[in-house]
Amino acid sequence: MDIFGIKALLICALIFIPFEHLFAERPQKIFRKGFAVDLIYLLFNGFIIKLAIAMIAAGALGAAAFLVPQSITQAVSGQPVWLQVAEIIVITDIGVYWAHRAFHKIPALWKFHAVHHGIEELDWLGAFHNHPVDAIVTKAISLTPVFFLGFSEASIAIFFIIYLGHTLLVHSNVRIPFGPLKWLIASPQFHRWHHANQREAYDKNFAGQLPFLDMLFGTYNVTGDKVPEKYGVDDPIPSTYFGQIGYPLLRRRKLSNRAVPSTEA
Repeated sequence: MDIFGIKALLICALIFIPFEHLFAERPQKIFRKGFAVDLIYLLFNGFIIKLAIAMIAAGALGAAAFLVPQSITQAVSGQPVWLQVAEIIVITDIGVYWAHRAFHKIPALWKFHAVHHGIEELDWLGAFHNHPVDAIVTKAISLTPVFFLGFSEASIAIFFIIYLGHTLLVHSNVRIPFGPLKWLIASPQFHRWHHANQREAYDKNFAGQLPFLDMLFGTYNVTGDKVPEKYGVDDPIPSTYFGQIGYPLLRRRKLSNRAVPSTEA
């Protein structure tokens, strides 16, 4: 059993490294700053998050057995798989949106999420650069309703494949126009403006897959074809894996501007 996701890593690398070379948004080395640390995130966080998802699923399924009528779970799992997958995408991304927004707005949570925003050179591997607390809380909020309602194993498996591929894509260093689909499907351009360390990008574009959620809740950042000047945060994020894991627990003299509630309308 490939518990550390070595096979998945190799497949993703074979797809995205040439992809980023052919359609690069900006010149960037494959072994860019923080590459080794992100490999550690992929291997060890991946294992931890898999365990967390298994526990989330067990808890939700156990609760559903007592609280959700069997007729409902059977109706949900009896739908066509394609429809279940579409419903899962909507349900999970609503959870991702609000969890993500909370991690930006609440200073104590921002300490964990700042680790992800500390990436200064975006590429596909940066998608794995998440503090375990950030990743697990977001997974718990977004996935619990899916397991609770009884979606089929096949539809959940297909969703995970789509989610992984799309998450890597939006973090990748590629410039691909999405045209009218940019309102429906999150693009690299949409997400890189979430990562931009510029005032107009703060607290914008929270959705993971569905940009219309940001449009609906007033957090969409219209950027056209502009490229961010820089990524990262002003927070003093350590450069090592264990330094970043312990970073949220350290006392800080100054809050990041991102964690200070905006006074703008």
